[in-house]
Amino acid sequence: MIPLIVDPARVPIALVGRGRAAERRLGLLREAGAEDIEVFSDAPSAGLAASAGERLRLWLPDRDELTRTALLWIVDLPIAEAVPLARRARATGCLVNVEDVTAACDFHNPAQVRRGDLLLTVSTGGKSPGLAARIRRELARSFGPEWAGRLNRIAAKRGAWRRSGRPLHELARLTNRTID
Repeated sequence: MIPLIVDPARVPIALVGRGRAAERRLGLLREAGAEDIEVFSDAPSAGLAASAGERLRLWLPDRDELTRTALLWIVDLPIAEAVPLARRARATGCLVNVEDVTAACDFHNPAQVRRGDLLLTVSTGGKSPGLAARIRRELARSFGPEWAGRLNRIAAKRGAWRRSGRPLHELARLTNRTID
């Protein structure tokens, strides 16, 4: 596995789904900053339709739409529909995640704790979501909501130190002292 952090403002993202799981995934993607996301559903639940709003396309994506997508999440479709759709998307160069079907995924979603811009993630490569969830809960206890503000204060100090021309080794030392 290669961990990456993707800027959703720079990468075209789409979601395909029909129900509560798709609605939940849409919420997580939006929390991560994915505002310009296309949502495809040929039979959306009321909650998904409301959450997607104007972004909702009342069909499943065709080849042209898949070609314009870099990352695709397929959620709560029957496997007989999800796997062929994933294959078509992959053929266009799109990376695909079929929720809860590890063998059909190009990437996985880590368990995560989000504190403002601080993002802590845990992955087991799909082998034990329960273990990842347990570690995520421990991280959430260790890094409470106050860490969002702490990160902002650390970043402000680091920015000032960089503007003053301090070398990288000194930035690291000052940052560690500030964290302590």
